Amino acid sequence: MIDHIPAGQVPSRAGTPEYFTGTVRLDLITESRAPSELFAARVTFEPGARTAWHTHPVGQTLHVLSGVGLIALRGEAPRTIRPGDTIWIEPGVEHWHGATPDTGMCHLAMQQVQDGSGADWLEHVTDTDYLLPPAE
Repeated sequence: MIDHIPAGQVPSRAGTPEYFTGTVRLDLITESRAPSELFAARVTFEPGARTAWHTHPVGQTLHVLSGVGLIALRGEAPRTIRPGDTIWIEPGVEHWHGATPDTGMCHLAMQQVQDGSGADWLEHVTDTDYLLPPAE
């Protein structure tokens, strides 16, 4: 069987303020459906927008589609990410990602769902952590 979902059939979702700071839009590509556990979404961050700190039980892959963004691991300065970059975050690693203060960014986020969850959300990223100079 093939499930063809035409472009535009699934409405965009706003990123919930519980998990995001700033204006974020999620365009769902696929939700996990047995036997697959893959969740994938195109996530668009306006300048200054970012995720809260979080982890993934089975890890996460990000692929930057446009703009310039940042990603940081707990206790480290952010790193700059650009179109074409692919990032793998290991399971259980605390991190955040989003746009730079002045430039929007869009990435494809892909992770497996385990026991009904693809992410474990923590506290919001402080402006102090967000505004650290990137480590490049």
